[in-house]
Amino acid sequence: MEISDGINIARYAELSAQNTTMEGVGIAMMKNALDMQQEMGAAITQMMEQSVNPNLGANVDLRV
Repeated sequence: MEISDGINIARYAELSAQNTTMEGVGIAMMKNALDMQQEMGAAITQMMEQSVNPNLGANVDLRV
């Protein structure tokens, strides 16, 4: 076993840790993008429902 083998193992461990961190960041960014798309989809669905029934919710019936 040579000293360079230890250095290579340490370098491999460092690169592996960096890759794991980058994967975690990428997954978090994808989750954030997915959440935003779902919110936008819900907003578009609500806008489409309101365009079909534009007066829905505009009036309130009160009795005294």
